[in-house]
Amino acid sequence: MFFLPAHYRHPEFRRGFGDMLGVAPGIAAWGLMTGVAMVKSGMSTVEALLMGLIVFAGSSQLAAIPLLLAGAPMWVILATAFCVNLRFVVFSAHLRPYVMHLPRWQRMVTGYLTADLTYVLFVKRFSVPAQDAAGRLAQMAYLAGNGSINWFSWTFCSVLGVVLANVIPTAWGLGFAGILALVGMLCSLASSRLRWISAAVAAVVGVAAFALPLKLNILLAIASAVALCLVLEKQAASLSQPPRKGV
Repeated sequence: MFFLPAHYRHPEFRRGFGDMLGVAPGIAAWGLMTGVAMVKSGMSTVEALLMGLIVFAGSSQLAAIPLLLAGAPMWVILATAFCVNLRFVVFSAHLRPYVMHLPRWQRMVTGYLTADLTYVLFVKRFSVPAQDAAGRLAQMAYLAGNGSINWFSWTFCSVLGVVLANVIPTAWGLGFAGILALVGMLCSLASSRLRWISAAVAAVVGVAAFALPLKLNILLAIASAVALCLVLEKQAASLSQPPRKGV
């Protein structure tokens, strides 16, 4: 990992580590069952291990595996993974002011290590980007803390699932623990009426559009929630402005 020793010694590293530690078991269980699913679906042990070590994207892995086994064209596989992970375009756009002081290669590594819960916990802790060196160091230290354990929990347990695929039955459904972790984090973040509305809209649209190909229901749900919230925020801002007095 690209993080510097100063990050690991910073108090925010321990805070980030501790914040992610609470949801790490759910991520670990999800990674474990993803590793099992890769082998059970017909991938060789070597292929599954390589995917588990290189690819850090559980949802796109699960979406791409059946397409690979079915011999789908490469463009279909890439398009599917792209659509499933489009939410990270939103994440990266939001995180841009936080990391633009870093060299390009460090920003790329940061993007690779950023996952759903990593992003959520980070922006919950730092609502606005720091403008000074000390603040930026604290933010990167926190990111090092929660990103490290998140990456390790997923990758280690994904590889473990590949190794123990013939011992762990998929019927255990341990992957559902990851979904529960996401739901729990969502509920903790829904601290305003607007956030509850956006969550409800995204959920309804995502379920209603579930039949769309290439997991486009995820993209449609995100776009619908963002668009509605932008409209509501604009209306609220206009209503809060005092009326202009005539000359």
